[in-house]
Amino acid sequence: MWGETLLKEMEARGIIVRAASKSGVAEEAGFAYKDLAAVVDVLHRLDISRRVASLTPIGNIKG
Repeated sequence: MWGETLLKEMEARGIIVRAASKSGVAEEAGFAYKDLAAVVDVLHRLDISRRVASLTPIGNIKG
């Protein structure tokens, strides 16, 4: 079961997931997103934007 394995991996990293279905968890898994630090670095180096702060997320609610 892909969803069950993913839930266990995320919980091992300290990420608590509550979802209506386990199959829907894969859509929001970390690997589905780009590395934000890499994106910010490119934007900063190209003078498109300026890096001013680094934030650490503590929660995410989708609904």
